[in-house]
Amino acid sequence: MSTCLTITTQGHVARVTLNRPEVRNAFNEVLIQELTAAFTELGERDDLRAIVLAAEGKAFCAGADLNWMKAMAGYSWDENHADATRLADMLWAIYSCPVPVIARVQGDVYAGGVGLVSCADVVVAVDTAGFCLSEAKLGLLPATIGPYVVKALGEQASRRYFVTAERFPADEARRLGLVHEVVAAEALDAKVDELVAAITANGPAAARACKRLVKDVASREITPGLRDSTARRIADIRASAEGREGVQSFLNKAKPSWLVG
Repeated sequence: MSTCLTITTQGHVARVTLNRPEVRNAFNEVLIQELTAAFTELGERDDLRAIVLAAEGKAFCAGADLNWMKAMAGYSWDENHADATRLADMLWAIYSCPVPVIARVQGDVYAGGVGLVSCADVVVAVDTAGFCLSEAKLGLLPATIGPYVVKALGEQASRRYFVTAERFPADEARRLGLVHEVVAAEALDAKVDELVAAITANGPAAARACKRLVKDVASREITPGLRDSTARRIADIRASAEGREGVQSFLNKAKPSWLVG
């Protein structure tokens, strides 16, 4: 039974909610373990078409829990490495989850929380949310979250915010590409629902294949091998039952089964 998360499923959509509002949904070893398990298990479900990652309380995620940090202060190198590896595995479980993930950001996002957001495919934030990669203030660095944040935020912006540890607003996060939509608090759920509806209106296998395609081709040189790989992918999906049905439904002006099922 989860102690740090609330996990619900309605139809083809799962909702994973950080539920430690008393500590601003900060990470500890239990939350890390539960997030890893949740996204691993949800990613194995063929019936899911979208996952919403949300949080309770005023903050989305404040990074590391103070008590967890106190315990880590006395760790050996090997213990620190093992602990950081668990965090890295959690981030990978979210980033590599085959199901599209939407982050519903209702409040501030600090340190490791920025990594959490960076692992999502679509990010919606309230206009009052602030973001901060605060590790350098503590004499640390955002290492395990770094690969995901740099992909989401961009190299130049990451250089600045890693070394300055400045707080930046939601509008700036959107301008830089970390956040896709910024809305007033009262419009947050409507925007998330709109995006969930957009994803679930698409072919389930196609949506997963699209997510995988971006990860596989991003930053790669366009070689003959990559060109052939993309040709094979489109051939595979055109020849699949879902692809054939989708095209025929479009041509016949009918609804495919994933919209009526």
